[in-house]
Parts: sequence; C-alpha cells; structure tokens
Amino acid sequence: MDTFKLLTRSTNIQKSGPASRKVSTHQTPSAGAPVQAQHHFENGNLSHIQEEPEHRGTKRKRSAPERNSGNDIPAQLDFFDDGARLLVSSEPAKKVKWDISKDEQGEIQKTEGPEEKLPELSEGECRQILKKHKVKITTLGEKHEVQQGHKPKSTITESEKRGHKKDPHAQIFPQPLTSFRQLRSKYGISRRLAANLDVQGYTEPTEVQLGSLPLLLGSDEDRGLRSQEVKKKKSKKYSRAEVDLVTIAPTGSGKTLGFMIHLLNELLKDRQASRKTHSEEGPAHQVQALIIAPTHELADQIVNEGRKLAVGTGIKISGLKKGTRLHIELANTNDQVNGDSGDKHPPSNEPLVKSEILVSTPLLLLHAISAKDSTALPLPTVSFLVLDEADVLLDPPFRSQTLAIWTACSNPSLRASLWSATIGSSIESLAQSTILDRRRNLGLPQSSKDHPHHILRLVVGLKDSAIPNISHHLIYAASEQGKLIALRQLLHPSAALTTNAPSLQPPFLIFTQTIPRAIALHSELLYDIPIEAGGSSRIAVLHSDLSDTARSNIMAGFRKGEIWILITTDLLSRGMDFRGMNGVVNYDIPNTGASYVHRVGRTGRQGREGGVAVTLYTKEDIPYVKNVANVIAASERAKGNKNGGLKGEGEGVQKWLLDALPDVSKKTKKELKRRGVESRRATVEKEGGREARRMRISTKSGYDRRLENRKKGAIGGSRRRMEQVDGEGAGEDEDGEGWGGIDD
Repeated sequence: MDTFKLLTRSTNIQKSGPASRKVSTHQTPSAGAPVQAQHHFENGNLSHIQEEPEHRGTKRKRSAPERNSGNDIPAQLDFFDDGARLLVSSEPAKKVKWDISKDEQGEIQKTEGPEEKLPELSEGECRQILKKHKVKITTLGEKHEVQQGHKPKSTITESEKRGHKKDPHAQIFPQPLTSFRQLRSKYGISRRLAANLDVQGYTEPTEVQLGSLPLLLGSDEDRGLRSQEVKKKKSKKYSRAEVDLVTIAPTGSGKTLGFMIHLLNELLKDRQASRKTHSEEGPAHQVQALIIAPTHELADQIVNEGRKLAVGTGIKISGLKKGTRLHIELANTNDQVNGDSGDKHPPSNEPLVKSEILVSTPLLLLHAISAKDSTALPLPTVSFLVLDEADVLLDPPFRSQTLAIWTACSNPSLRASLWSATIGSSIESLAQSTILDRRRNLGLPQSSKDHPHHILRLVVGLKDSAIPNISHHLIYAASEQGKLIALRQLLHPSAALTTNAPSLQPPFLIFTQTIPRAIALHSELLYDIPIEAGGSSRIAVLHSDLSDTARSNIMAGFRKGEIWILITTDLLSRGMDFRGMNGVVNYDIPNTGASYVHRVGRTGRQGREGGVAVTLYTKEDIPYVKNVANVIAASERAKGNKNGGLKGEGEGVQKWLLDALPDVSKKTKKELKRRGVESRRATVEKEGGREARRMRISTKSGYDRRLENRKKGAIGGSRRRMEQVDGEGAGEDEDGEGWGGIDD
C-alpha cells in the first residue's frame, strides 16, 4: 500500500473540470448487468431509446456526494461501507428546496425546482420501458375488460386454431414512474411526504417502485386499465377502480418503500377530505392500516423506515407490544360477541394503540383483537392491509392467524397488498380466493363496469430467483467436522487463496437449521477471533428463545458494527436490511429453494456488488441439494452465463454437478420444508445413537471426548458416594440407631 496515500486519506482532493466527473456503473436487481444512467428527459421527450444496446437497465438509488477514488479505504478495511455505486449524471438535476414555513394545511412549501411534468406515454412506449426493466403486470381472478388495442375480439390466433387455451391472465402496461418528483407533479402526494423523500435521498425509483406506485396511486388510465380513447372523451365513469396487488420482486429492491408511500399518501388524503366535510375532527389516531410481518425484527425495521417518511405529516406509525389492546370501539362488538350490553368498554388499565399505521406479527395482533372466548373482534376502521413476506404469512405455521386477521377487517373498502420475493402459485390462488370470498361474504358486487375490481400481479425479473449480482459458492464438506473446518478456513485463510476461492470478510451472517445447532456453533467459534480484534464480543448468536430485550441489543450491536459475525436461524432470513453486509454462510442447507433466495438476499442489497453466498453441504444433504443448485444456476444464467455456472471449481454450479444431483420428489420437498434434514434434528440426549453423535458440531476427536466423559463420570460418581456416606453418617449413631437429641 502506498504510504503517502495512507497518510493523506483524510484529505479531500478534487479535480476540477468535466473530465474529472465519473459516471458510475452498477447493476439493477433484475438485470444483473452493468449499466449507466438513463431515462433523461429533454424537451419533454423520453430519451431512453437513444442509449447503447448493451445497456439493459438502470439502478435508481439514493443520491449521495461523489466519492474520490484516490481517498477510498481499501476493501479489506472498509467493513461497513454501503458500497453503493451511485449515479452521477453529467447534468445533475436541480435540487428541490422546501420552505420550512407551513401553509394553511400544515404542509411544507416548495420554493425552487420545477416539478417534472411529462406527456403521457403511448402503450408501445410503456411496453418497451417495462420490458427493459423486466417488469410484468397481469390481472388475476375473473375476466376483466382491459384495453389491449391490437386486435378485434373476433380475431382467432394460430394457437387457438390448434386447440390451445387462451391465457386467462391479461397483461397490462401502466405508465411507469421514472422519477420520484413525478409523485408530486403527477400523482399529487403531500408536499411534506415529497420533502421527506427528498431529504432521505430518494431520486429514482427501483423496478418494483417503477411498476407498483402507478398501480397504487394512479388512475385507471395510469394503471393501463382504461384506454386513452375513453380518457379523451372525459368520461368520469369508474375513473379509479378498486385494486388488490400481489407483488413479487427480488430481495433488496425497495418493496417497503413502495407500500409505505402508498399508505402515507392515502391516509393524508383521507385526513384532508375529512377536514373539508366535517367541521369537527373525528377520533384522533384510529388504526386505519395494518402491516403484518413474520418476525419482531422485521416489524421493528418497518416501523423505523416508516417513521422517517412520516416526519411532520401527523401520521403515527407504531409497533404492537405485548399486552396492548387496539384503539377500537368495543361497544357494539362486545354486544355481538358476548350477547350482553353490560360491559361496553375495555378495562381502563389496558393501554390503547393510538396510531394510524400499526405494524405487528400475526399472533401478537390476533391476541390484541381477540375477546375472552378467543373470537377475533372486527376492525371496521382498517382500510389497508399489507402482508410483508406474504408467502410465509400464508404458509401453514401462520396461515390460520393471518386469515383470522384478514377476516376481522370488516371494512368493505379494504385494499389488500401482498409483497415478497417468492410467492408460489398455491399462495397466489389462496390470496385470490380469500379476496373473492371476502367480497361475497360482505355482499359486495362482483367486478363490473359500474363496480370494477381488479386483482393485479406484478413480477420483477425472474420469479422466485436469487439476485444475480452476488457470487454463489456451493462447497462439499463431506461431514459435520468438515463443515466446521471449512468455516474456520473462511475465517482464517491459512494458505494463498486461489482465484475462485470465496473471500469472505465481516460483517456476515451464518444460518443454521435449528436453535441448538446455532448455540453449539456459537460456543465453538466464540474464541476464534483474536483479542486484538475484539475477541468474543465480535461474535453473537440470535434466535427466538432469547428475550425481546436481548434480541434488540444484539440487533443494535450488529447494525452499529460492534458485532461482526452473527449466527442465527431463519429468524433473520426475511426482509432484514443490513448496511454493508458482505456475505452469507449457509452452514446448514436451506429447507427450500425460496429459503435460499431469502437467506442470500441479505447481501447484495439495492444492487450492491461484491456479496458472497457460501453454502456448505455434506453427504446427508446430497438428496436435497438440487433445489439450491437450480436456484444458483438460474441466477448465473441471469448474470449472463448460459452454461449455468462460472469457471472454476466451487463457484456457481458446474454443469456436471447439476446433472449428477438426484431430483427431489414432491414428498421429500414437503418433508424437508416441514422438518429440515431429519438427521440434524436428533440430539445425543434424545437419540443417544451414533447418528446423533455424527451430527454434533465439534472438532474434538472421539478419543478426547471419551476421556472427558470418563473424567466427568468419575467426578460425578465420587460426589454421589460422598453424599451418600455423609447422609448415612449424619442419620445414625455407632449402634445404627438414630440420634435422639441432647438429654436433659
């Protein structure tokens, strides 16, 4: 390393002139190929067609000052840098300034920066932009009248002549969102919300935001559900239909921001409308939106991100705590459930949630709205239901709880949205049937011209696939001892690394199958980090058996950089966003391909390159590796390697390995998803057999372990004999009779 550069690292050296400006390249979550900035608007025209052919997409990220490469910290020392390659346009857009003074409605005023007003794009242009970003939007459920504009109804295609059935899912092409400034100029979001987005540095939307926000905020013309010809006639009939959305987008693509902008905008609109129609304001801070997440950690993260966007809006976002009751009117619901009108109010000692947006896990929320007889009380004020990681929430462990909450939302105008990186066809069918059955049970009319209702599905990139901008490694370790040695080799490389060997640097996550295995691995690696680097304080274990306080402290330490290595179960595999995460180690093979997608999605967030995903497997895992290998092969194909694997042993998936691995039957997949690898669930105490001992996480030899067990057994036997002798001596005298006490 150059000593001069090291000593002058803190000096901000900048070169003047246009030649010093750089245009950073990066990857989009769906494309996986380096691209440059695009979608510049000149004279009101979209200039995306004039870019180079090899550019496949653009990454829209938070803006930040350009970094000088001469002052960059080396990668091996820069543990917690976000690594983002931010866009630096040759003609940077003007910064929008917002006045601190408020208008009569309490909203921030904008003083500078013209609002971006663009002409409506034609259907062909919308189709081209959506296809470029690999965004596909289709309708689900019953047949909907969608303007296609290509052929008359009487036209019979060649596939129909051959006897093929027509695809029931009609594709639509909404007006894409190309800049966050359009949210204010085109969709009329609150000034305060627009200012908060600008303060947080959001300038260009990601793929999922590019497609989902027009569907959630726009009119039927913006959604592509209404033809432009009808719009020209200025017909106001069904200008905005009811829409329920199912969104499938890669991990780290900005799904949380997508539904949070929608919720805040709709709640602010409702508040403004109520102020105009009512002279007196109604009950303050009623729960109007529910966000359900599978874990407490993900729920806390959603609350923190939502509060950043809700600053100054008056909208309160809170997470549900144990023992809390919702702020709902129980006067009528108690009469319906209990059949009497004696106690019409909740106990005064129970706290009430007073917020518009409530974030919770399913079981905690179900307890908060349940009566004494475990009947879920209705929630008439809830107008929006968001299921984050919907595939987990609608799987058997959470399904009954989630559906009970969904049924309790009795508002006829309820709008539901499901978000995840992996939503299978069975979950789609369940969500579709639940939405339609709920409408029938509430007596709502079916979709028609007078009462339109649409269930839309948005897919970004390849469905149920891992992000292509990270390096995947599938390594055979033979046995449990081999896996532990391989993990230590990643922590402490003892020899010169080959070109294709994974280079793993902290911070990173290690996933195990069960809680006991996570605890055992933590005990084994506790002293592997030198004292000079922080010692045992740099490694921690997180699982659901810990208290909420302990889990919060560990998460805070990991986010601050005090903890470098975090061993956990699938508790942190979904939705968690860690800045600067360098890698993921699957110490135990994931139960499903979707689980692998979510685990490795903790790195490579927001298009960040350089992430490493290492999966270790043993002889016992070979019957189940095909699921993971197929996901890796699809990710490598999306990256541009048509052979399904990269050059070199251990990186990607080799073609011969993919062909040699046995196929996994449906029954085996179901059992693996429910219980994991069965041999790994056995413990020595439960089984006491050779199989359980082979699955133990330890590098001690059998001889050393037998010596330890013999020593422990000898010490325990000696103590038992001493206790027995002491008990017999204290209870009898020399003649064998018990002591009768002191004579008077």
